[in-house]
Amino acid sequence: MADAQPAATGRHRWWWLAGLVATVLVVTLAVRWWRGPLVATDTVVRRDFVQTVVASGRVETPHRVDLGVQLTGTVTRVAVTPGSLVQAGDALVELRAVELQATETQAAAALTQAQARLRQLLEVQAPVAAQGVHEAQAGLAAADAALRRQRTLFARGFVGQAALDETIRAADTAGAQVRTAQLQRDTTRPAGSDHALATAGVASAQAGLHAARARTAYSVLRAPVAGTLIGRDVEVGDVVQPGKVLLTLSPAGTTQLVVAIDERNLGLLALHQPAVASADAYAQKRFAAVLASIYPSVNAQTGAVEVRLDVPAPPATLRQDMTVSVDIEVARRPKALLVPTGAVHDAGTATPWVLRVEAGHAVRRVVRLGLHGGAVTEVLDGLQEGDAVLPVSAATTAGARVRVQPPARTD
Repeated sequence: MADAQPAATGRHRWWWLAGLVATVLVVTLAVRWWRGPLVATDTVVRRDFVQTVVASGRVETPHRVDLGVQLTGTVTRVAVTPGSLVQAGDALVELRAVELQATETQAAAALTQAQARLRQLLEVQAPVAAQGVHEAQAGLAAADAALRRQRTLFARGFVGQAALDETIRAADTAGAQVRTAQLQRDTTRPAGSDHALATAGVASAQAGLHAARARTAYSVLRAPVAGTLIGRDVEVGDVVQPGKVLLTLSPAGTTQLVVAIDERNLGLLALHQPAVASADAYAQKRFAAVLASIYPSVNAQTGAVEVRLDVPAPPATLRQDMTVSVDIEVARRPKALLVPTGAVHDAGTATPWVLRVEAGHAVRRVVRLGLHGGAVTEVLDGLQEGDAVLPVSAATTAGARVRVQPPARTD
């Protein structure tokens, strides 16, 4: 009987302990229920804020130049490959030019002949014509003297009428010879017809030589401007003709980024806004850009507007038609009050609101928003720095009790 009594006392003690533990557990659960669930919160902070519009696009120079030949011929040499950097005047494609060179030689010979004719006129014919004038004038002077003597003799009766008439005819003939010699001399002078014909012959031969040289020059396709070759559609041995694009050149100059911006962001854009871009192939290498132009219309199919940005100092890795990502800075606010965008309810309406933790309760607060920046949004009214707000994803309603989950330790 003595052993049975202590055993009953032990069982009683265990029942008492179990009841105490259950009571503590119930009380703890009740307190936690009363205080609400443990929830993670976001904190309203104050810092400098930059609003950006993010878009993707491609690299493009202001224009491209399609190059082709101006005559039909067989390609004998192609001096460039896609990616080659060329300077203005560099030879890109050469055609067989044997016949063209022969034509140029003939034109050069024709010019030499025309110049020789002009030189002969100036060095031989002109002096001879001038000498002829002098001789004719001397003959005329002699004829006039003879006529004067004959008239004196005729007046004295020493010669007859026939002799006088013959002397007069001789004087007239001498005068005609002077006029003819003068005309011949005048044609050799700069204003004369022979000189004009000889000069025109030289000019015509020079034009023919220039044309022949130009056609020979057409056998070599040269770069009109400096740039980068981005396309080639010609090989040695091809027979090419005018009108066919053989090469495409991207001229050196201002590199531009062409991006499509959602039309909803059109009101945020303005010329000369700064931007930061990176090529998808080199995502870590970011470079500066400036908004240069905004297309005047919106694409009806995509609902986007095309904008172009100048790249003042493009990196060496940048290539034509590369895909790029661009962050355009559309607004900047120093010391802005910011709330995570994921904590704002009805952000696109006239009355956005948040759930702010106040005295252990989730309280609905209407806020007035300012700039939007993706992960964060500026708050103009309704919150203060340091406020704890609940994310939209939290399964909590306004007025519910909540407990703020302490931040995770980072040490």
